[in-house]
Amino acid sequence: MFPEGDSQRRESPVDALILASTSAYRRELLARLGLPFEALAPGVSEAHRAGEVPADRALRLALEKAGTVARLHPQAVVIGGDQVAACADQLLGKPGDAARCREQLTALSGRTALFYTACAVLGRGGSVHLAHIDTTTVVFRELSAAEIERYVQRERPFDCAGGFRAEALGISLFECIESRDPTALIGLPLIWLAAALREAGFPVP
Repeated sequence: MFPEGDSQRRESPVDALILASTSAYRRELLARLGLPFEALAPGVSEAHRAGEVPADRALRLALEKAGTVARLHPQAVVIGGDQVAACADQLLGKPGDAARCREQLTALSGRTALFYTACAVLGRGGSVHLAHIDTTTVVFRELSAAEIERYVQRERPFDCAGGFRAEALGISLFECIESRDPTALIGLPLIWLAAALREAGFPVP
């Protein structure tokens, strides 16, 4: 955990748990913990800041997303998340279409990418203030043009950073994945988040 502040453990949770995200992937991940929650759009600009390294950007955006929603719902506990991926000095965004996805996977063939997944848990009038960043290393195998084309046509992962879905067919593109938390690559580090929510008084499991 980052020393972003202190959290007070309570015997019973607050009524509201909010996910500050419109991501279907993050909603599905959070649902695994079995807690009722609401998902709200944070409305935060994700524009890149000059000179900002990927890990710092991910953490800043996770805190901004959670903070924006927490200010509107001060008695709730709010979860914010963000992921920034990079290969060497190149940021990896969501490809958006097949052509860009093929281009991105071609550039990643035989190379290593780092995925920085940040998560923040804020709320309860400022008494809950926790943040964390998980780094996942993804080593791509050498990919042929035919393999890339088959993958893109079958999975169409245009809304995923890096242009793949590790939880689905994208796993076939790698030599290895190194991570402390396999869910971080998908969008939320659930091992850390479960501990943070327990710290905030939620019964997990």
